[in-house]
Parts: sequence; structure tokens; C-alpha cells
Amino acid sequence: MGMKQITRTQTGVRLETRLLKVLKALATELDMPLGELLEGVVLHAFEGKAPFSAATRKQIKALRGVYRLDLTAADSHKLHETRADG
Repeated sequence: MGMKQITRTQTGVRLETRLLKVLKALATELDMPLGELLEGVVLHAFEGKAPFSAATRKQIKALRGVYRLDLTAADSHKLHETRADG
């Protein structure tokens, strides 16, 4: 299967801080750009497939501990952003 030609667009997506830290660290450990990691996660999700192997999920669990990420999928539509100015 050959490489597919695509066009990427720079975006200014806002993410929960600890979640972003885990994603960046995971991308680093997997030796890939953050955008490519996110593309893979989304493409797997669109097909109802799990994006990560058991070994990668183990890495994610460790990184979640490092960055104190306690959010779960159940929290995904219940997040409320606090104001940065207090």
C-alpha cells in the first residue's frame, strides 16, 4: 500500500493542559510529530478501532501519572474551563 498525498492545515486547537502534555510526551516516545499522532487517533476513532497497542497504552498510563491526568472518557463532555485571570 503506497503513501497517500495529503494537505495539512495549521490549526489553533485548544486542549486541556495535562492532556496536551501527555500527548506531546507520547508523540516524542513514538518518534512522531504531535499532529500525526492526533491524525492516527482520529482516523482510528472514525472507524471504531482502538488506536493504541497494549504496549503503547502502558506508556500512556505511565505518562498520565507523570502529568497527573485524571480525566477519563466519561469526563469528555463535562469539562468546564476556569478563567486564567482568576
